[in-house]
Amino acid sequence: MKILLTADPAIPVPPVGYGGIERIVDALVRAYRSRGHVVGLLAHPDSSSECDARFGWSSSGDGRGLGTLSNASSLFRATSAFQPEILHSFSRLGYLIPLLAGSLPKVMSYQRHTGGSQITWASRLGRRSLRFTGCSEYISSMGREAGGNWRTVHNFVELEKLTFVQKRPADAPLLFLSRIESIKGPDLAIEIARSSGRRLILAGNRAETGPERDFWDSSIARHLGRDGIEWVGEVNDRQKNELLGSAAALVVPIRWDEPFGIVFAEALATGTPVITCARGATREIIDDGVTGFFIGSAADGVAAVDRLDRIDHLECRKAAETRFSRDICAEQYLELFREMQR
Repeated sequence: MKILLTADPAIPVPPVGYGGIERIVDALVRAYRSRGHVVGLLAHPDSSSECDARFGWSSSGDGRGLGTLSNASSLFRATSAFQPEILHSFSRLGYLIPLLAGSLPKVMSYQRHTGGSQITWASRLGRRSLRFTGCSEYISSMGREAGGNWRTVHNFVELEKLTFVQKRPADAPLLFLSRIESIKGPDLAIEIARSSGRRLILAGNRAETGPERDFWDSSIARHLGRDGIEWVGEVNDRQKNELLGSAAALVVPIRWDEPFGIVFAEALATGTPVITCARGATREIIDDGVTGFFIGSAADGVAAVDRLDRIDHLECRKAAETRFSRDICAEQYLELFREMQR
């Protein structure tokens, strides 16, 4: 099968630093090719993913106005040159406009909140040639309200890059691993750690300006270096693996409806339980009381920390292996492609 994958133009595939979806696309390129498929990639011009054919977007814009028209043209040219049997898009729906009414099977995969008239019109134009996927049932259910044929294929982790650790020392720290911003709840994680008498490592980048910088200054910075609260900045894959594998729990008490949250699946892959809030897709990732705990307040978080000894680390790893592995999710996409070709 010849598959053309697309990723948003802002970040190369694979990314140098942050870029969760770009990592997903790079992993899918490798997974599809390992099964004998021929894979083309349309992405940021600096992308280095090992594919059979590589194409670059002409605009790095945000998906509006002239940038959309320019990138729609880029996709049309790449499709004409590569002649795929399947187009699998992780980029913007607007880029598909010249191809929507054609017979080429197209899969539009959503990793963010969605809905609206653009999906309604695209599904009408694309008809049977266009299918949608969401990275969680939460996202798919949003899309279905606007129309179209939707299927959930969860995001995934590459298990071989994450080391399972069965036992943790009694004084293992709690870990917050995400961008340091208000919707991720790092201030609540600090409150939970201090009230529990536990160390907390904060790992992630932060804003230098604007409201989130104000949040950092008022709610985070004053706690650092006190009561076992430490910030280590943005981390690479090796550091992430080590931090997750040595943590008593990942504590990311979100204040928004998370489309998926790859870091939660990464934690499970290392055997680390997750303490978070039951919002968005987290209900699809965490089994409350088995692989982590859902909380609604700092007091709930303290109680969850006190119950961490009830969690079997092996159950966390099994959840990642059986539900969020690259091979399982790649095969789900490929089965969808085969259905569309019948």
